[in-house]
Amino acid sequence: MMNRVLKSTIAVTAMAAMSLGTLAACGNSSASSNGKGKVYFLNFKPENADQWKQLAKDYTKKTGVEVKVQNAASGTYEQTLKSEIAKSEAPTLFQVNGPVGYQNWKKYTADLSKTYLYDQLVDKDTALKDGDKVVGVPYVTETYGIIYNKDILNKYFALSDAAVKSAEEINSFDKLKEVADGIQKHKDELGVDGAFTSAGFDSSSDWRFKTHLANLPLYYEFQEDKVDNQPATVKGTYLKNFKNIFDLYITDSTTPKTQLSSKTGDDANSEFALGKAAFYQNGTWAWSDLKKAGMSADSVGMMPIYIGAKGEENQGLTTGSENYWCINDKASDKDKKATEDFLKWVISSDEGKKSMTEEMGFTVPFKTFSDATPDNPLVKIAVEDAQSGKKPVSWNFTFMPSETWKNNLGSAMLEYAQGTGNWDAVKTAFVDGWKTEYDASH
Repeated sequence: MMNRVLKSTIAVTAMAAMSLGTLAACGNSSASSNGKGKVYFLNFKPENADQWKQLAKDYTKKTGVEVKVQNAASGTYEQTLKSEIAKSEAPTLFQVNGPVGYQNWKKYTADLSKTYLYDQLVDKDTALKDGDKVVGVPYVTETYGIIYNKDILNKYFALSDAAVKSAEEINSFDKLKEVADGIQKHKDELGVDGAFTSAGFDSSSDWRFKTHLANLPLYYEFQEDKVDNQPATVKGTYLKNFKNIFDLYITDSTTPKTQLSSKTGDDANSEFALGKAAFYQNGTWAWSDLKKAGMSADSVGMMPIYIGAKGEENQGLTTGSENYWCINDKASDKDKKATEDFLKWVISSDEGKKSMTEEMGFTVPFKTFSDATPDNPLVKIAVEDAQSGKKPVSWNFTFMPSETWKNNLGSAMLEYAQGTGNWDAVKTAFVDGWKTEYDASH
């Protein structure tokens, strides 16, 4: 059901991709005393600080309503929200990442079923619900996979010993490994430092592996076991496949394994944008940074993350959302109304629509964006993939039991990568850690 819904949403909306932002305070103090209420948005990602800051400023100028936007440091959103929501000037607008995250904040979520925001959803089944109550509305659909440099791959395809002659032929882990090994073998001839960008494990980069990459073994296990809710335990059925793809990332790499702990998300982005690597695991939201770094739209493609699972040749890209707007039910009626009105303006005004699609690079699941044309090449690829008949991989990482589980998994992966730990520790963090964290919250 989830795959079908997501496929429908991305195909119908055909908008721009991901990236959410770090938000800065703006507006003026006098606005809060004009009787119109005020807005305080606590956002959890740092990628689009400038855009949200500008939107808040524009809205305050137009309406006189104070809009404060603030961002939590990477990996600290839950802690920051816990601290902020206890204050007298608490966020009126915050985010949860899905049904698991919702459980911590259910007493603060207002019913959005009568709002313009919910009414404009292309597919209302994508909303987060608690019984008949609409508790969260997704505002971006995101897609990720392995982004590739077309120019580098074309150089590789021209080699006499190339395993394949086109990107379309890379439709399995075995094929991906053949190509990556070949690029690594001919890296000097191809003018690259490695097949894959560095798999950095600081907070700006580790989410690509402890969360997004770890989604793949969860997806296939949940598909096999017909799991559609957060399970109390996981078996780790596909951890061997997880190891295969991770080994490929850190072996056919621009960076020695011993240096991964020092590499950041900016390093990986720069390596790819400068043509030092052919492959870069990331999503549609990455385009704004790649564009800023000088890449052209016709030089990038994106393929699914292959791990060697049965039937993966029919697998599409990984598509979903972990970005649900929630309005604080404990805010005053004026502030709740002000927050609803701000969100209405964001998704319906020319300024808001342009910012969300062209500047932030979002794929936006609202009817008001039906006339929006994405200029993000990765979004166009995501739309084509959704319409291709391939089965999209759903976002199952929203079921991960806690941030602690992710962090422990990431630490074990880094130790394994740099040779200070073994894969058994990764298995333990994945399987045993899941039960520990689930039990702690239930």
